[in-house]
Amino acid sequence: MNDFWPACGYRFLQQKDGALIVTDDFLRSLYLRPEVAPIAESCDAELKLHDALMKAPRREVASAELLTIKDADAQANYRVLLRFRDRLTAAPTLEAAYLNLFKGDGVDVPPLFVFQLTQLFLRHALAANGAPDPLEARMAECLFRVQKISVLEDGAVMSADDETIETFSETGGFGSLGELLKKQNTPTRSIDLDVLAEDNKDAYWARDERFDFAVSLNRGQPALDALMRVLEKWVKHFLGVDVEIKHRREIDDKHWVWHVGLDATASGVLNDLYNQTPVEEERMNRLLCLFELRFKNPADMRQAIAGKPIYLAIAMDSEGKLKLKPQNLLLNLPLNRA
Repeated sequence: MNDFWPACGYRFLQQKDGALIVTDDFLRSLYLRPEVAPIAESCDAELKLHDALMKAPRREVASAELLTIKDADAQANYRVLLRFRDRLTAAPTLEAAYLNLFKGDGVDVPPLFVFQLTQLFLRHALAANGAPDPLEARMAECLFRVQKISVLEDGAVMSADDETIETFSETGGFGSLGELLKKQNTPTRSIDLDVLAEDNKDAYWARDERFDFAVSLNRGQPALDALMRVLEKWVKHFLGVDVEIKHRREIDDKHWVWHVGLDATASGVLNDLYNQTPVEEERMNRLLCLFELRFKNPADMRQAIAGKPIYLAIAMDSEGKLKLKPQNLLLNLPLNRA
């Protein structure tokens, strides 16, 4: 089996009853993040704290101890990271810690930590029943990395990693050399990413952390089918229920009872459509895909609407970016809590 996304730290976690458990080694990997790892300019107090945390990853750190660090940015970074660490260690599982992030007054950790947790769960879920599918792995990236959407003249809807696109636009794919050429107004090659499809999908494993494959989101394309399978596994891992997701061209349902937007833009459009509020053409055109979710066992749903379809949607924002919030699918499904 391919050990994909090694940088996310999955290998440092333990498992219990299918859930992920935080270990000291995983916490050590957090202290080696570039935001807090020592650099040449680190003061003695910062070095001392980092050494102490590497030896005892769960040790308490008082505010007064952080104030001994000379660099204010380093102090702030430690506060954020330690708050995140305390959230992880206070919960019985990593899954519980993740769900707790969305309760209360809002998420109090940076998005990069939320994305890392999402990546860890997907890494776990995709390989839970054997060798993962490379197209599913690529589409799982959409749940923890912002995508840039391009609609081509022939109607093809292409999705590519937004950070990768930004890097290519700045360097032309030539790294520091590309930055130098750009400063000198020297043309660099245009952005031309490989498209991952069924016939070349195994190429993903050699580039699983480069995030440089584009995919087509058009109906009937294998990438869109892979995204639906990823969402099914996401629900199964967290909620323990089996669902089936299919693509829909439109919602023509006089008894529409439930929907979930998988991003902020889609949520707004679906809410307006449900409430029969007019939706401007420009907003409607941002919708990329509609889906229908059904529980394989209707008893897993709220009794009053058991057996009814749940409509899902994804949409790009005004900047052409797709920013999925997979937690929406966990927090807003009409489960039978009994």
